[in-house]
Amino acid sequence: MNPNMKKIKVGITGQPGFVGTHLFNYLNLFKNDFEIVPCQDSFFSSDALLDEFVTSCDTIVHLAAMNRHGDPNVIYSTNIKLVSQLIASIQKSGKEIHVIFSSSTQESLNNLYGQSKLKGRELFIEWANTTKGIFTGLVIPNVFGPFGVPFYNSVVSTFSYQIINNLQPKIDVDNKLELIYVGELVAEIVQAIRARISNYELRIEPRYSAKVTEILDILKSFTEDYIVKDTIPNISEPFYVHLFNTLRSYLPVDHFPRKLKVNTDNRGYLFEFLRSRNLGQGYFSLTKPGITRGNHYHTRKIERFCVVSGEAVIKLRKIGATEVIQYNVNGEEPCFIDMPIYYTHNITNTGQGELCTIFWANEFFNSDDPDTFFEEV
Repeated sequence: MNPNMKKIKVGITGQPGFVGTHLFNYLNLFKNDFEIVPCQDSFFSSDALLDEFVTSCDTIVHLAAMNRHGDPNVIYSTNIKLVSQLIASIQKSGKEIHVIFSSSTQESLNNLYGQSKLKGRELFIEWANTTKGIFTGLVIPNVFGPFGVPFYNSVVSTFSYQIINNLQPKIDVDNKLELIYVGELVAEIVQAIRARISNYELRIEPRYSAKVTEILDILKSFTEDYIVKDTIPNISEPFYVHLFNTLRSYLPVDHFPRKLKVNTDNRGYLFEFLRSRNLGQGYFSLTKPGITRGNHYHTRKIERFCVVSGEAVIKLRKIGATEVIQYNVNGEEPCFIDMPIYYTHNITNTGQGELCTIFWANEFFNSDDPDTFFEEV
């Protein structure tokens, strides 16, 4: 940001809510560009507080809304009232305020929540046309992400909460959902704040599409890997990463720390600290002075050695050859060495103290197919 430019003063109605919290945190990453005007739900119960809030803002992101209630008519009347109150306060302020309104793709559905969002957007359009105000009407698909309220914000939140708490998820209708991750949505909102573009129907494109059963199956597989097997699941795609981070947000505090199995012998000890469907397996070892580990080779496995403390010599020899390659390494100058396939290799502690080494391989160790063949370097 140009130091001569003023910060944009942004107010977020519904700031304590799911999207509001994520937007608040995202804007705080750019403190040189934005100043957040605090907003509380109670402001809508006081004309004076609401007016004070509005006059302090350059941009208002209107997220405050009711999603669920036993009586759908209460949802409709509440959401329309919130929009009407905000418009009245803006008109009293006399300021040229940019309003960003979060509507929903449920506008096209025959339910009172969707109709309240459509009507709210229409009221803002009428205000903008009458006053030449700047209005951005966002039409947003299903939003999911960490810290959503189960049974309220998203089926992903509900499933995640139920699975973590050993409850049985129930699927009423196996619809195909068009989804956007909350982090991606707030990035779109911040772009709209910066641009101050007047667009009465700005449709936010979904990033992902999946049936409800598919989402549940993915979350269950993540739980089996992560909770039961202490394995990072398949996170090869952004959708999987976002689902995994949503699931993790419902873990109880006492899930950690996770104890590791330590394998000890006369050489020292070794334990696995990482197991991942995409990233393979990571080990940490402590080796006593003068001890050698290894003397084996692989035909397909990718393997990396990294000494983090102590001194060592790493030796490699191509199978069928006599030349020995030698690397002298130490923890004071961290480096890594990758083991080529068909090169037998070992590592020896050449220092006076213990040698600490991180090992990584791209696949899990499988005792039935270890791809590990012993031969002296």
